[in-house]
Amino acid sequence: MSYIKRIIEEDLYEKLSASGAVLIKGPKSCGKTTTAKQFAKSVLEMDKDKQVPVIMATNPQLLLVGETPRLIDEWQEQAEIWNYVRHEVDERKAKGQFILTGSANPTDDVKLHSGAGRFTVVQMDTLTWQELGFSKATVKISDLLKGEVPDFYDTGISLDFIIDRMIIGGWPTLLNENTKNALKMNSGYLDLLCEVDMSRASGVKRDPLKVRSLLRSLARNTATIVDNRTLEQDVKFSDRNELSRNTISEYLDVLSRLMILYEQPAFNPHIRSSASLRKSSKRHLCDTSLAVAALGLDKEALLKDMRYTGFLFESLAIHELNVYAKANDANVFHYNDSYGLEIDAIVQKRNGNYAVFEIKLGVGYIDEASKNLKKFVKNIDTNKMELPKSLNIITGTGMSYRRPDGINVISLASLGK
Repeated sequence: MSYIKRIIEEDLYEKLSASGAVLIKGPKSCGKTTTAKQFAKSVLEMDKDKQVPVIMATNPQLLLVGETPRLIDEWQEQAEIWNYVRHEVDERKAKGQFILTGSANPTDDVKLHSGAGRFTVVQMDTLTWQELGFSKATVKISDLLKGEVPDFYDTGISLDFIIDRMIIGGWPTLLNENTKNALKMNSGYLDLLCEVDMSRASGVKRDPLKVRSLLRSLARNTATIVDNRTLEQDVKFSDRNELSRNTISEYLDVLSRLMILYEQPAFNPHIRSSASLRKSSKRHLCDTSLAVAALGLDKEALLKDMRYTGFLFESLAIHELNVYAKANDANVFHYNDSYGLEIDAIVQKRNGNYAVFEIKLGVGYIDEASKNLKKFVKNIDTNKMELPKSLNIITGTGMSYRRPDGINVISLASLGK
């Protein structure tokens, strides 16, 4: 299988040039090790080399010897290696010495000294449509954040294709798989997560059945604001399972540590109205394929339930925006106020520039989405903050074009970094 160039490579190269060590974080099997090996000159696999625990107990310094950049894969298997790398970076006083990759953050009881000034971090996700070659990247987030989008027009894509890709996901190992095989593989991924990874990451035995119930609830409520109390009730009603709020909180923490769960924070703009802003995050699994697998759905089921498929598409679009935003030094938020106005995504750079997005699977909701965007803009207090650089509607099956009112309608197959 040939290597697919990843969007994070530019960020990784820059951070290797700026710091002694770079940590690449991301969910298991998203491609961290493969990408890191494109840059590394020597490799240590902490989870595979049986000598590692022995050397860690006797002379850990030996594990750091090798041509640089030296890749230390799955570093959290022996979390103390972090502190030895930190000291080694101090000693060598050179850039680009180590790349650490990990699919879990260590438990809270592991005492790690700050890597400030020594480590930089690169967040990696599953493959985007631009990386997979499904998006032409005709409309770039970088341009939308400047409000300087060249004229564009692209044809749309089929609903069948979108659903297939949501089932298969962005896993590098599933590039050439059909939906049937992908469903089996993704179900196996969840089996390991429930039965092994959750307990290993937390250092406490976790009940696989309860983990599955929580994952199903998260999948049912993807791309929505849902608190722990709602999750508790949903698990009880849908799965006939009892999960206390404390247990839910603990499990959510471990899922976040494994980078399986992504929280999309609320945007906090200056507004003219007296509406109060909702501060809760929206929750997404790291790849839509996991939500599909958790619920045991297939293509036929998704075609029959277009309402749920629309939420799933929103989650897919947020995944894409998240990767493209990070490539532009930006973050992805959502907006929700007490007057009932909701905006699916706001991408904001550190300098304050931001672009606003509604996400609709089909073209039938474009006019409604444009009204929402205009309502949002009208409510911005321009004495205290700038207006957005662009207003945008991301669609699944629709064409990409600019409306007469200036709002960009962008197919997911036209969006890029």
